This record gives sequence, C-alpha cells and structure tokens, in this order.
Amino acid sequence: MKDNEMQQEMTAAKIPERRSSVPGPGSPVPTPRSAGSRSLSDVQLTRDTRNIPIGKVGVKDISYPIVVMDKNRSFQSTVARINMYVDLPHHFKGTHMSRFVEILNYYREEIALDKMETILASMKEKLGASSAHLEMEFPYFVEKSAPVSRAKSLMEYTCTFSASLSDSFDFVLGIKVPVTSLCPCSRELSSYGAHNQRSIMTVQVRYSEFIWIEDLIEIIEECGSSPVYSLLKREDEKFVTERAYENPRFVEDMVREATVRLQSMDNITWFSVEAENFESIHKHSAYAAIERSKS
Repeated sequence: MKDNEMQQEMTAAKIPERRSSVPGPGSPVPTPRSAGSRSLSDVQLTRDTRNIPIGKVGVKDISYPIVVMDKNRSFQSTVARINMYVDLPHHFKGTHMSRFVEILNYYREEIALDKMETILASMKEKLGASSAHLEMEFPYFVEKSAPVSRAKSLMEYTCTFSASLSDSFDFVLGIKVPVTSLCPCSRELSSYGAHNQRSIMTVQVRYSEFIWIEDLIEIIEECGSSPVYSLLKREDEKFVTERAYENPRFVEDMVREATVRLQSMDNITWFSVEAENFESIHKHSAYAAIERSKS
C-alpha cells in the first residue's frame, strides 16, 4: 500500500474528538444527545403522580479540593467532602445528578467561601429549583506552639461550611475543637488525682461580619480544662496536666463558658455549642448543648 493511501486510511479511522461542555453561569442547559435517528429520553423530567415534593435531593460525599482563608498565610488549600442538594417539585420524577458535578467542576479553581452564593445560584438555575444547599466538611490546619517549650506543630481541626439559597442566602460556619476536660466531682472526692479525658466541643455560628477560624478556635479552647496540642515536651506535659487540674470543668461548664464568650461578640448573630466528654472511667460519654439566637 502506498504511503499516502495508508495515511488517508489512518486519518479516516481516527475517533472524532469529544469536547466536554460545562454549564457556566447563564449558559443554557444541555439538550439530550441523539442516539441514531432518535433522541435519548429524559426520564427525570417525566411526570410523577404521587404529588409529593422533595425538600432535598442531590449528590453526597464528593471529595474535592477547596481554598480556605487562612489568618496567618492568606489562603490554605485542603480537600473537602461536599454535599449538594436542591428541592424537587412534586410533578418531576427526579433531578439531574450529573449537573451537580458539572457545576462543581466549572468552579473547580474557585471553590471558596466567597463563591458559595454564586455556586448555589447556579445550582438553582441549572436544576430549575427554588432552593439549593451546599455543605462542605474539611480538615483545617493551624500552627500551634507548645505552652512552655514553644515547640511548633500543626494541629488539625474539622471545619464545616453549610450554605443554602432560596429567597435569601444563609451561611453557617462550624468547627470541632478538641480540648481536655477534668472532672470537678472526681477531683473533689479523690485524695489525689482526678479522671480527665479528651473532649470535643462543636461550635456553629452565623455572623454579620467575617470571623476567622483561628479566632473561633481560640475562644472555644479556653472553655475546657486545657487545650490539646499535637506536640508536647516534658515541661509542656507537666504544664497542661497541672493546668487541667487547676481548672476542672463539667460538660455543663464548658457549654456555659462558650455561651458567655459568644454572647459577648457583636458580630455573631446565632450560635450553637455542644460538648462531648469521652469519659475515661465510664462506658458512656457526657454531653451538653446550648443554642442561642441574638436577633
């Protein structure tokens, strides 16, 4: 076979290039592609006769990179577990699940706090919904210095962004903060020592002015018997042990201390705080929670 004939045959055998179409703001929703001489049916848009609307439907637990504002380093890149939902009217059989991922991919270089309302608006538009919800849970790292040696290490905190858009935009910042708690009752009853344990304090806030994750962590750490650190030398361990003993706290004390501090912050409009002690001498945990609206 001649060279030019072989080249023509190879060219004709090439698979045509497929270009991905990602729906950006204001772009039309893609129409179904044709399969041969007929179009593929859109089953989700068929009518449902049970007359039951759905409050939330969508995709859950997508692992995706995001960018978070960092008080000390401007920005911090991390990986979030993302949930995306919209409402579904009673007359539609289903929603278009692929469009959630298409929207997320469109904003992949800009997934951050200041883009959440824009992403939610795109979800409402592309999915024909009246409300949209976006949830992100991610690890956030803060450099902490040990209390005596000043040895530095990174401490991980689990944070959440929860946002929704219907007629108005709503946003809640959440953080899980580990602390040490030492039992006041155990200290009072014992001739020496007292049982203590690691606890998790979970705080969620709505605010009128921006609040740094680091500042909220610092406020909540002061509500336990002692903060928790990733790295402690011997002199640090002595310090935090003695500090916890001198500052015993029930779960009730911890949520009340947090409430006093959060109530005094003018930029916080609503908050909830929970404390769970993973009891060292009991099979169960101890738990307390407070929620307050300041409006």
